[in-house]
Amino acid sequence: MTTPSAPHGSTATITPAQNGDRRSSGRWKIWALAILIALLGALVWYYPTLKAQAEVGAAYGARIGCSCVYVQRRDIASCRTDFEPGMEMVSIELVEDARAIRASVPLLANRTARFAGATGCLLDAE
Repeated sequence: MTTPSAPHGSTATITPAQNGDRRSSGRWKIWALAILIALLGALVWYYPTLKAQAEVGAAYGARIGCSCVYVQRRDIASCRTDFEPGMEMVSIELVEDARAIRASVPLLANRTARFAGATGCLLDAE
């Protein structure tokens, strides 16, 4: 096959191998789209489980962090050592004016525990 738009009056040909490259490029896009749809489906399917685990992790982090800072009177940086393995995604921060600790799992959960004097630390109602 020749193309009349070749520069300087020369002719260019498209080989069957080049034509096959175009077809494989289209197949690649279809497979990428299928994989993306499968991943999105898995995310939708597992989201409730991930959300529930994040809520539990954030609540645990807030409660343990609050007890560590306000009951044991330790520095907040040392409180991370009290966390169980698998809680790397939970971050804690000090809310000094409220005598509380806020724990969060990015994009999924936030919980706060406040120091309540003799009863220790209590989670805020959601």
